[in-house]
Amino acid sequence: MTAGEIEKINITPDGGVQKQILKEGTGDNTPENGCNVSLHYTGKLTDGTIFDSSLDRGEPFEFTLGTRSVIQAFDLGVITMKLGEKCNLICAPEYAYGESGSPPSIPPNATLIFELEMLGWKGADVSPNKDGSIERFTIVSSDKRRSPNDGSLCKAHITGKYDGKVFDEREVEFNLGEGSDLGLIEGVEIAIEKMVVGEESRFKIKSRYAFGTKGNEQLNIPPNADVEYIIKLIDCEKGLEDWKFTPEERLTHSKIYKEKGTKYFKKENYSLALKMYKKCVDVLDSNSDEESHKLKAAAYSNQALCYQKTNDHFEAKQACNETLKLEPNNIKALYRRGQCNVTVAEYDEALLDFQKVLELEPTNKAAQNQIQICKHKIKEAKDKEKKIYANMFSKLAAADKEDTPPENDVLAKCGEWRDENAKSDKSGDEWTDEDTKREADFALERDNIVMI
Repeated sequence: MTAGEIEKINITPDGGVQKQILKEGTGDNTPENGCNVSLHYTGKLTDGTIFDSSLDRGEPFEFTLGTRSVIQAFDLGVITMKLGEKCNLICAPEYAYGESGSPPSIPPNATLIFELEMLGWKGADVSPNKDGSIERFTIVSSDKRRSPNDGSLCKAHITGKYDGKVFDEREVEFNLGEGSDLGLIEGVEIAIEKMVVGEESRFKIKSRYAFGTKGNEQLNIPPNADVEYIIKLIDCEKGLEDWKFTPEERLTHSKIYKEKGTKYFKKENYSLALKMYKKCVDVLDSNSDEESHKLKAAAYSNQALCYQKTNDHFEAKQACNETLKLEPNNIKALYRRGQCNVTVAEYDEALLDFQKVLELEPTNKAAQNQIQICKHKIKEAKDKEKKIYANMFSKLAAADKEDTPPENDVLAKCGEWRDENAKSDKSGDEWTDEDTKREADFALERDNIVMI
């Protein structure tokens, strides 16, 4: 290397890809496979001829690192760059366009020089809505193809960090979709579902998929905090594939889901219990036998109870309706729907539900009490309505009285009221029998409104 010549760093052992740093980057981090990288480049032949440049186009070049969407030298060289770094990447033909080149700009067996500037990078977006709320940075890739799906038994090592400090580190084993029973956040389960066995990755998880607006006081996680997890997927089994089940297998697995739902309900993990009860129904979708019919009705009824526990009374009522489609005389569903109607002040509908319960089970004291409550609430509402209408008409009558001119003023202005005035006013308007009838009808209508 002569004086003034920039040192060449071998990226590959054979020297096929080399880097010359023109400007040092900042920090210690470099992008990882799977990251979406943004950079500027200018591509040259060894004689200095420019064949392509993102600068000429006026916009950065973006690609996903490690997916072979660019020449191999780019994947190998860019992964070594820090934020803001500028460098020359010298690429032998076998790491660029090889023997064929890329006519007409790049001849066969051409060594290429790329001047690169690292603008930044983001992790691979694995969030459900592709909004960047969960980013993956691969630490150790794996050539395995086995990955988990919903219900898979997974074994993983997790390390949770907030503000650079570890708040959770352990090995976990659980069925995917039931991680909350072990205190796992939703983002961790979403992340694991995107991994393959043997992979280790770092995930940045936004608060909506972490501890949300409440945070976690026990773990010293404040509200609306973004967290980071390093996860290694040690092993997983394939989850159940419901579409392959026989009717008998569907019935067996639906019972397992129902039992799981009850277990989680007793633990007061209502969201997970609800998920299991829904699976119980879904797996029975194509079954039409009597036992499956009863199992679905019970699962819908239990869904209603879960919704009630989380104060989602609209969904609870819908779940009761589904139960009653299957079993119109299901006492639990009728009673729970009645409770939902009371909560949203639909007392007339609630009364019908509780009366139906009492019709089916005359000794049901809970329904008897609820009927009395409904009747009382309905009476209260009617009394309040009467009072509103009474006040309204009182105010209207008072306003009419205020608008009527004093009798003395009328007489002073118009003179003495004679017999001919009684028959016909000089304005041309006459008070007819029809007018008298209309006024009487209005008075009757007003009285009827007040009596409602």
